[in-house]
Amino acid sequence: MSTLPPRAGRRCHNALNPLHSCVYFSPDLGKEFGELGIDNNSRAYFAARGAALGAVGAGTVTAAFYNFNHELVARHLPAVWSDITPRAALDARLRAADSTLRRVLGEETLASPEMAEAAGLALRAAEACTRHARPLYSANADLDVPDQPHLAYWHAATLLREHRGDGHLAGLLTAGLDPLEALVSHTATGKGTAPRWVLATRGWQRADWDAAVERLRGRGVLDAEGELTEAGTALRAQLEEATDRMDAAPYEHLGAEGVARLTDLGRGFLFAAASAGAFPDDLIGKG
Repeated sequence: MSTLPPRAGRRCHNALNPLHSCVYFSPDLGKEFGELGIDNNSRAYFAARGAALGAVGAGTVTAAFYNFNHELVARHLPAVWSDITPRAALDARLRAADSTLRRVLGEETLASPEMAEAAGLALRAAEACTRHARPLYSANADLDVPDQPHLAYWHAATLLREHRGDGHLAGLLTAGLDPLEALVSHTATGKGTAPRWVLATRGWQRADWDAAVERLRGRGVLDAEGELTEAGTALRAQLEEATDRMDAAPYEHLGAEGVARLTDLGRGFLFAAASAGAFPDDLIGKG
């Protein structure tokens, strides 16, 4: 039985995950990879996020990332490893995280006791993450923890994000949602990535999106207007609840008081980052 309030772990994840993810929207990532000769955004993203796995090919990354078109991944992997090493990609990612957080949070916040406290809490939670069947978490867990508190916090947020994400993929498989159906149904909740962002970054075409919509309509997940049906809403809720169960260990380990404190700290950092323009204005929505 859980010792935490309902959805406490999910709320904590939602506070930490975006600050990890903002690096992938940051111009600093493009700058760092551009200096290494990688001037394509998709190529930089696959290298930055996939490097912890090693110099892997497209099949491994398609499997681990789940919702990207394999053809897009294969245009960049394994070819990118002829240009840079995984170690160089990881170093560039960490430099981008450093400069991004300095810009969106400010030096005072980075040097604050609250940042050090948040890093300690997040790392403590990550102690209870499990490696089995979690490739992206496990690969990142092999990396050294950075010394500076803001980078230690970002690293811990990475671990917690990928741990939940790996479990979420198992939930998607169980729910019978293929990569694009997962994106379409998430967008239909109003909390997912807007279709134009999906089509611009995931390698899918509008025809692919429309076909996924039709498949979900046929299964009773979406109605004629593309909105979630009652069954579709229940499916998404069950998926998130299953993900919560698979992701409970870190937050149970941290305890209710620690989770509440980490959530509060994370929300403060996230609000500051969002106010400083860390995320595209049109990233989330149904349009």
